[in-house]
Amino acid sequence: MSERTGHGRTPAVMVQGTGSNVGKSLIVAGLCRLFANRGLAVRPFKPQNMSNNAAVTADGGEIGRAQALQAMGCRVPLSVHMNPVLLKPETDTGAQVIVQGTRFGTMRAREYGKQKSELLPRVIESFSETSSRADLVFVEGAGSPAEINLRAGDIANMGFAEAADLPVILCADIDRGGVIASVVGTHAVLEPEERQRVKGFFINRFRGDPSLFDEGMREIETRTGWKGLGVVPWFADAGKLPAEDALGLADGLGDGKLKIVVPVISRIANFDDLDPLRLEEDVTLQLVQPGDPLPGDADIVLLPGSKSTVGDLAFFRAQGWDIDLRAHHRRGGHILGVCGGYQMLGRTISDPEGIEGAPGTVEGLGFLDVDTILTSEKSTVPASGTHIASGASVSGYEIHVGRTDGPDCARPMMLLDKDRGDGAVSANGRVAGTYVHGLFTDDGFRKAYLKSFGAKSGLAYDRSIDLILDELAQHLEMALDVEAILNIAKNG
Repeated sequence: MSERTGHGRTPAVMVQGTGSNVGKSLIVAGLCRLFANRGLAVRPFKPQNMSNNAAVTADGGEIGRAQALQAMGCRVPLSVHMNPVLLKPETDTGAQVIVQGTRFGTMRAREYGKQKSELLPRVIESFSETSSRADLVFVEGAGSPAEINLRAGDIANMGFAEAADLPVILCADIDRGGVIASVVGTHAVLEPEERQRVKGFFINRFRGDPSLFDEGMREIETRTGWKGLGVVPWFADAGKLPAEDALGLADGLGDGKLKIVVPVISRIANFDDLDPLRLEEDVTLQLVQPGDPLPGDADIVLLPGSKSTVGDLAFFRAQGWDIDLRAHHRRGGHILGVCGGYQMLGRTISDPEGIEGAPGTVEGLGFLDVDTILTSEKSTVPASGTHIASGASVSGYEIHVGRTDGPDCARPMMLLDKDRGDGAVSANGRVAGTYVHGLFTDDGFRKAYLKSFGAKSGLAYDRSIDLILDELAQHLEMALDVEAILNIAKNG
């Protein structure tokens, strides 16, 4: 399928950044859609990602949420090969390592640093598989190549670019300030052969008239010898697209009568559950930060997923949110727990194998008459079925460890695969939990769920994201020298 370059490879270019959160993921998603709209078979690729916001592929593998959005930009199904190494932080010093979609192990940062170079063959294998299905591949780096302290054994930036012999373009964020120094400084710390691999740079998130930075572009070109590929103005609708990093979480854009409150726990995971709710005009979605109380006027408190349920339960209590939640429930408020949030709502959480730390059992919040046992077996599967209370169809995915049982499971929230109950509902119907992520992405379920609280939904979520990707592609077409980027991908 692919059009081979003179080097015998599929045209590909790696987008690296001067730092984390400079907009690489969004730029790659937009470029994927831009060239897909030209009729090319485009694929995204990220050798190593770090995120607790994972997507589940059709065969039950895990990849980073950003690659799922980029695949949507390409209009292709998800593949574990789009993101062969995914790190899911469990503590400040350790993470679960996912390799080609499946759990490889849990490692501390220093241990992973010693092992990551051994994963390079798997990464190259996935890149070859991805490239074989494409006319053009956009590769996203992680963090920055300027982090030269991490260069040994690197598989995320220049180490991968070197192994795959890829040209690089550099993305810099002017909104955070010091953009000239960030690009020139990156040039200064790279090795000579790495500088030669960088074929150009562009400036992202410019507010105002981009021509005001013409002199800045010339200065960078003079000091680095790299070609300026353009200045990308601020893209206002970026905040409507799914965020991969918890740092990108923000309150909803609606100002409706239904108020949904979400406590931001320390290891919040798969928070894409919130994305459709953020866009609903009839919903006020408020994210409560650590140290702040849960507001007393909430209609629903939604406990999100967690990468470390036991640790986040302790974190929840440390904020005093358990007290606030009991008060909310006494006032007649509703509670919904998703995955880790569902486990927290039960009577106990047992970890006999020490999956999340020291073996033992902790007391849950006690709003559901269920108990959870954490196990080493991990469930990562697409899920579809019916929401029992409304009869609405539901489609999403499961991604969790552990099993939950108890009297309230006799009132499941969902009926999956025609006859398998999922989740639990309290006797009074005001507390519910489910293992299904992504349920609010389903327009039918979301409409029915919000209607039960007197709120309307006119949002076609997937369609709205698709339209924003088209707008982003047009935005980049006007701002960047896309022909130069294509030539770089073809010719290095």
